Order: sequence, then structure tokens, then C-alpha cells
Amino acid sequence: MNICDIFFSLQGESTFAGLPCTFIRLAGCNLRCAYCDTPESFQDGVVYSFEQILSEVRKFGCKLVEITGGEPLLQPETIELMERLNAEGYLILLETNGSHSIQQVQSFVHIIIDVKLPGSGHPDSFHMPNLQWLKENWDELKFVITDRADFDAAIKFINANNLQKHTLLFSPAAEQLKPSILTDWIKTTGLPIRLNLQLHKLLKIK
Repeated sequence: MNICDIFFSLQGESTFAGLPCTFIRLAGCNLRCAYCDTPESFQDGVVYSFEQILSEVRKFGCKLVEITGGEPLLQPETIELMERLNAEGYLILLETNGSHSIQQVQSFVHIIIDVKLPGSGHPDSFHMPNLQWLKENWDELKFVITDRADFDAAIKFINANNLQKHTLLFSPAAEQLKPSILTDWIKTTGLPIRLNLQLHKLLKIK
């Protein structure tokens, strides 16, 4: 597999925020979001075998693992990697940009799926059939909000697709939208939206 980095830190986002976590950052991405903070993942990365990946993960002694990118589902081997991690007792998070099918992702994986809004530059990239494969009370939908237009687009998407029973994460784009402003907007919706701050950026850690 093409790997950008394997490292140990705190989970910065999602309902797992604040927990120690090992990250497997896969190389390659099909999108170029305007606010992307990992452009290094656009490159080919370094080729690792499954055993090399698992060996690196074992070194950290942490049972929470996130597979991220780039876009992890560009590499078909990601499915087998998650099988192998599950066999060793790891709790697995998969962060995906939503443009590829999640149908083959195993039920034991917590999927954090990003719905791209106009501010990303890729508002039409979401693979709509993915909504039928989301697991309630398990998978999470993330929306990165750059401005009011993004916020309104996110609310429209949620209501149009009856997603109110899913875990909904709204993230203010770093240096583009103040969390306090997004908080005020969220309070007007009556929806169970979770403000999703990026702890790793607030703490200035990897």
C-alpha cells in the first residue's frame, strides 16, 4: 500500500475526539479541497506491505486506529487492511471524503464520511448511494463549514435526505469561520448537530 505516514497522536475530531489514536495516512487523493491541510498526501508515498503497516501500528500499543488520507478508498487494499486490523483487536475509524462507495466497508468499521460543500470547491463530489450504507448510531457525517452558504447547504442536505438520526459533525474551517459564529447558527436549527473542533490544531500537535 502507498503510505504517507503512520503516527501516534490524539484523535482531533469526531465523537472519538481527545482519545489517543494511531493514524495510518494513506497517500493519494482525487480531490483538491480549498482548505486541505494535508497536501503531502497528494503524492505517491512509500510502499508498505500489510505486515510492515501492522508492525508500525503495534509499536504504539494503542487499540484505536484511524485510516485516513488523502482518500483511503482509492486503494482497494484498504478493505483487507481493515480486516487485518480487526483480527488483531483494533477499533477502526475510516475517514473518507465521500466520493467513493462505502458499500464494501465492513460493519465493524466506524466510518466518518465528509460531505463536501461549496466552500471546498467540490460540492458535487458526494457519492449519493453512500447514504443507504450508513449505519445509524455508528457512522458519522462531517461537514466542513467555511461560511453561511456552506452552513445553509449542509442543513438543506441533512433535511432533504432525512439524516437527523445520524451523528452530524459541523467543523468550522480553520481561519475562515469563528467557532462562536458557527455555534450561534447551530443553535437556531433544532437539529442534533455536534460542533466539531479540530483539537489537534488547537493544541498544535500532529
